[in-house]
Amino acid sequence: MEFRYEDFTFKPDPSLGRARRILIKPCAYQGEPYPVSTSPDILRKIIEGIRQVSEADIVIIDSTPDGSPIRPVYKKLGYDFSGVLMLDVRDAIVIDVENPLLKPLAVSSFMVPNVIISSDYLISVAPLKVVDGLSSMSLMNLLSLLPGPKYGDGSQGGWESLYELDIVKVIVDLYFTIPFDLGVVEAKQKLITSRDGSIIGTEDIGKVFIGEPFEVDFEVSSKFNLDVPYLNIIEEARGELDP
Repeated sequence: MEFRYEDFTFKPDPSLGRARRILIKPCAYQGEPYPVSTSPDILRKIIEGIRQVSEADIVIIDSTPDGSPIRPVYKKLGYDFSGVLMLDVRDAIVIDVENPLLKPLAVSSFMVPNVIISSDYLISVAPLKVVDGLSSMSLMNLLSLLPGPKYGDGSQGGWESLYELDIVKVIVDLYFTIPFDLGVVEAKQKLITSRDGSIIGTEDIGKVFIGEPFEVDFEVSSKFNLDVPYLNIIEEARGELDP
C-alpha cells in the first residue's frame, strides 16, 4: 500500500492484537538523521498505531557495524518512546538459525538475537536508499540484525565477510531464515550514497509504502525503476519452499 507521507497513519491488522511481543527493526546503525536513518516520527506513528489494538511488549533493536553500543545512537536520533524496550544486538543472546532453503545461496545459517525468535510479529522500517547502485529497503535493513563483529570488523561499512560472499545472495538467504511480517519503506526522500556512507544526492518523493517485505520492496522498485536483484532470486527460491 502507498500513502502520502504527510497523511500516513499506521493502521495494523486487528490480528496484531493477539501478539505478546512485537519487534521493530529500524535502520539506525549509521547514526545520522533521516534520510540516512529511519526517522523517529514514523516509528512513533507505528507505535501509536500498535497501541490502538495491542498492549504487547514493543521492542526496538539494531546494531552498529563495529559492535560499539547502539544506545547513544538511539539518543542522537531522537528515539525516545514511552513503554518501548530499546535493545542492542551486542547485548542479546545470539543463536544459530538454520536457513530453510534446501540449497542456500550463500549462508547455511545465521547468528541472530534470540529476541527475534521469541517475538510474535516482526516489522522492518527503513528509509529508501540506493547504496553503491544497490537499492536498500525493508529487506536490506535486516542485515544489521546480525552482530557486526561476527561478520566483519566495520572497516568498510560492516559485515565484510557477508559482502565477500555476495550480499545479494546473503539477503535472499536472510529473507527466508528470518521471515519478517511487515515492511515499511519511508520514502519521503530517496537517498543515494556510496557504501562508506558518503552522500551523492537525494530526491524528494513524499511517500510511505507498507506491506509484506518482499511485496513492498517489489512495489517500490517497480514504481521507481530501481535495481533490486535479490527480488528476482527470492521469487525463484519461493518455489522451492512452496512448489
